Amino acid sequence: MSLLEDAAKVRENAYAPYSGFKVGAALRTLSGNVYTGCNVENAAYPEGTCAEAGAIAAMVAAGETEIAELSVIADSSEPVAPCGGCRQKIAEFAKQDVVVTLATTSGLTQGITVRDLLPGAFNAAAMDKG
Repeated sequence: MSLLEDAAKVRENAYAPYSGFKVGAALRTLSGNVYTGCNVENAAYPEGTCAEAGAIAAMVAAGETEIAELSVIADSSEPVAPCGGCRQKIAEFAKQDVVVTLATTSGLTQGITVRDLLPGAFNAAAMDKG
């Protein structure tokens, strides 16, 4: 199964009773393991979880910390980019040249690098006091 197929499959499990906008994400690590996530809404909207954040949390919970590839899929007219917070989370765990594939359920895809997804990303070097 491809990474995009994994994302599409987990998207079906999304809990989106308020927006009806289901999103699925799947990432592959350097070791080849795949971790998936789907959005989970909450009546208190800011308390929901994005699909990308869920996949990243699953990866970290399994003891891995580097994304080699990521796919995100949603039922939209055009491929949907991750929110700002998820872009920062992705940048924390992926090198700048890692490709993120954005897709629609109708088959449109767009590849974008982490560098282009979040130019000027805040990183650990920014906290260096020396």
